[in-house]
Amino acid sequence: MVDQAPGAKLSDAELTRLGFDPVRVRRHAVRSYGMTFHAWVRLRRVAASQRLLRAGNALDAVIVDSAWQSHSGFRDAFLQAVGAPPGKARDGEPIFAMTWQSPLGPLVAAAVEAGVVLLEFGEIERLEQQAPTLRRWFKGPVVAGKHPHLEQLFTELGEYFGGIRRAFSVPLVIRGTPFEMSVWHALRDIPCGTTCSYADIARAVGNPKAVRAVGSANGRNRMSIIIPCHRVVNADGRLGGYGGGLWRKIRLLELEGVLR
Repeated sequence: MVDQAPGAKLSDAELTRLGFDPVRVRRHAVRSYGMTFHAWVRLRRVAASQRLLRAGNALDAVIVDSAWQSHSGFRDAFLQAVGAPPGKARDGEPIFAMTWQSPLGPLVAAAVEAGVVLLEFGEIERLEQQAPTLRRWFKGPVVAGKHPHLEQLFTELGEYFGGIRRAFSVPLVIRGTPFEMSVWHALRDIPCGTTCSYADIARAVGNPKAVRAVGSANGRNRMSIIIPCHRVVNADGRLGGYGGGLWRKIRLLELEGVLR
């Protein structure tokens, strides 16, 4: 209903008229999306508007077509959702996010049109921590909702946890500093079923003395499992830390046959 009528307000009175209990709708939205129903609808309206801007539509036409009551109302909602005014985020794009229940607990994932941009252990509330970074890189609102790349990702994760997939083919969009990008690309080169040390990664990126910096970049990886930071261990063989919890690192390495 929201998709079919993106400009509709869907107030509590309107929800009631349509046969929905506003209280149940509100609880479902908070539980599923980490925000109120009306906040979720507003974000989707901003996302739809930004897609029109990205496609080259004039700002005034977008405001009218999206049924915003005023220019100032649209600009305020856009600025709050994106962190930048429409004129400076015309080339940005919405980021869609969902959670998936894995055997090791919930994973939150996000995607844009080109591919997956986030995969981390945690509930949908985890997005609150990552949203500023995602908005900075992609200049768009973070919206709870389905996306084809997320559907492919969840299918591949199911195969991975089922022991029938060792590499992922879902497209990724990786953004970071040049050094972070080099570390994350090196992590993707670690074959499933093996491990390496932080020193190995430092040598792989051409900076053998940057072991500590490699560890920091490893910790800032926003693509758990697919960019396999869990395969990096200490030089003495100890497992070291893991943002998703050491017990998950152990389980992942057991699944891949490194630990028995």
